[in-house]
Amino acid sequence: MTKSSSPNNNNNNNNNLSIRHLAFGIASTAKSLPDRLPLLRLWWRPHLRGCVFLDSNHTTAPPTLSFPPTCASSDTSSFRYTYRGGLRSAVRVARVLLDTLSIYNNSSANPEEKEEGEEIRWYVFGDDDTVFVADNLVRTLSKYEHERWFYVGTNSEAHEQNEWFWFEMGFGGGGFAISAPLARAVGRVLDSCLVRYPHLYGSDGRISSCLAELGVGLTHEPGFHQVDVRGDIFGLLAAHPLSPLVSLHHLDYVEPIFPNMTTTQAITHLFKAVEVDPARILQQTVCYDRWFSWTVSISWGYAVQLFERNVLLPDLLPIQQTFRPWNKRPNPHSYMYMFNTKKLPKDPCARPTVFFLENVFSDSNGVIESNYKRNISEVCLAKKGASKKIERVQVRSRKMELDSRQLRAPRRHCCDILPSSVGSLLDVSIRECGEEELIYMHP
Repeated sequence: MTKSSSPNNNNNNNNNLSIRHLAFGIASTAKSLPDRLPLLRLWWRPHLRGCVFLDSNHTTAPPTLSFPPTCASSDTSSFRYTYRGGLRSAVRVARVLLDTLSIYNNSSANPEEKEEGEEIRWYVFGDDDTVFVADNLVRTLSKYEHERWFYVGTNSEAHEQNEWFWFEMGFGGGGFAISAPLARAVGRVLDSCLVRYPHLYGSDGRISSCLAELGVGLTHEPGFHQVDVRGDIFGLLAAHPLSPLVSLHHLDYVEPIFPNMTTTQAITHLFKAVEVDPARILQQTVCYDRWFSWTVSISWGYAVQLFERNVLLPDLLPIQQTFRPWNKRPNPHSYMYMFNTKKLPKDPCARPTVFFLENVFSDSNGVIESNYKRNISEVCLAKKGASKKIERVQVRSRKMELDSRQLRAPRRHCCDILPSSVGSLLDVSIRECGEEELIYMHP
């Protein structure tokens, strides 16, 4: 089916994967793009390859929209769309795959793209409200042999959404990646697939159906996030899986992830930590203070939770249900998710004290310091003991550098509460766990 190189050469090629080996096809409209530009520009880099595809009747974008680059989608008016109540723009968006391929398969265009070692290895697709963490996207794709046929992404968080559409579909809002040889193969047959699937709702259903006809299934990567929930997604972010954060979607449908900020301000604030240590962003680390019987859970670059009791690690890993179902008219099935959840305690005083990211920086010795400030909107006033005095948490770490073996077999890091933790400051240090070290409350 596809040609593969020797294991050693292939491994070197994967390890050398860079953002220049990726081409992005982002679906947008002339109407929605101005509102989506602040988040798009947050992650899009000037040297990144790809295009934001607009409606076919808007062939050029205003000068203020020149970054990221915009392209006109191809005409799809000849294709049928029969899903009642849906948007026929799903056909145009599905064909963004072909539109992106046409740019980079044209040997006369973009001669600078011919530089040795900078060939397109992966095609990545998303929406204009998809926020990618580019470095982590590269890390994630480096695990896979780009010479083979791979379709990498994830499904919805909501069981109901997957049941309605497909469990083995890479949801387009969370983004998905297709290896170059597979993209070229599906590009040659996509139009025939579009003819056979006029009854499907979205573009991602059309792409995944065509890939299924080629015999290719979805390779699930939990770092892609469709975010098919509403309200407060604190629980989702505070217990991120042991995979690099790759994408976030539907941010206009959830509350800002930091208090007292707009959505754009909040994601920009998160990206201050992303820029310092992208591999560690949202990675959950847990440590214990046996003197006070405290449990400290760190979602690096986002928030710290301080529990005034010993909480066993397996009880911290389920996602706290701070959010509401995606379905605006929920039924019992709407509360079923694709991960373990736990109820949010109704009593605010039974919840942990939360500290949100204040700032982050790296010193000349490579030590990264991130600081977290107590959430002043906390509604419990009855807390007693030493934890009530803690106003800030200071976390020290070193940049997380993950090789291909660590990416394929991830392991949670450990942390220590330092003796210098006095008064209003809690001082924590993150490190790699020892060979057989256990994460629990030591007697």
